[in-house]
Amino acid sequence: MRRPVRASALVPAAAGLAVAAVLAAAGLWTDDGAGAGARAGQPNAIVAAAGATVMDPGTRQDAPALAGADLDGKQVSLGDFRGQVVVLNAWGSWCGPCRAEADDLERLSRQTRGDGVRFLGINTQDRDRAAARSFVRAHDMTFPSLHDPDGELLLRFPPSLVNPQAIPSTLVIDRRGRVAAAIGGAVTDEQLRPLLARVLEEES
Repeated sequence: MRRPVRASALVPAAAGLAVAAVLAAAGLWTDDGAGAGARAGQPNAIVAAAGATVMDPGTRQDAPALAGADLDGKQVSLGDFRGQVVVLNAWGSWCGPCRAEADDLERLSRQTRGDGVRFLGINTQDRDRAAARSFVRAHDMTFPSLHDPDGELLLRFPPSLVNPQAIPSTLVIDRRGRVAAAIGGAVTDEQLRPLLARVLEEES
């Protein structure tokens, strides 16, 4: 049975059911308490399937402070996006699944910006910024990416949420700066869009 969620943290019932239906259609909603979230050691996970885990709004953990230079040397901070929903995507230019998901991420970034969603990448294990910048140009990526050649930024997250050895990984950060969802492996527009819809409809 799905863990109860505080009414104050959810959208009105009708809207919540509509979002749940979309999540179910995308394979991201389950009532199975032994789903991926439970196996990943996340006792507060309320939605888990197809490699995705969505956390109970009442028990979410704050995302760690992330700041540094992007691929062009400009300073970027996750804190700059507080008050907006953030998609945090860890990727590498050497990673085949990262290439597979990049176009979907860029398209969704453009389409959801007006709804209050921002995308931030973490480019990991790329010693050469030139290779990472080439990847960005190849996929017309317009959102910034922190350069994290040693994977140090990823180690700030609990391993149950982000495995630094399993790239790509995607997190959804809610408006209060807390980790709302985690997805291991390549993500598609069809998987990510309903998760964003759910988090966007939560009270800030």
